[in-house]
Amino acid sequence: MLGTVMWVTLCPMAGVVEGFRWVLLGKENIDFGVIVMSTVIGLALLLSGTLYFKQVEHTFSDVV
Repeated sequence: MLGTVMWVTLCPMAGVVEGFRWVLLGKENIDFGVIVMSTVIGLALLLSGTLYFKQVEHTFSDVV
């Protein structure tokens, strides 16, 4: 069970879903570990995507 929970936290949306469960369903304790991990993964994806885009930006077509 614990291994499955760790894999779920790798999804950037896991923190958002956990927050909605806490607010809408009245869950007593919020799991901040899931929120922190999904935030870190989301920021890492944002940073890596930005860096990759900057590298290949000059090869993109300017005409849509």
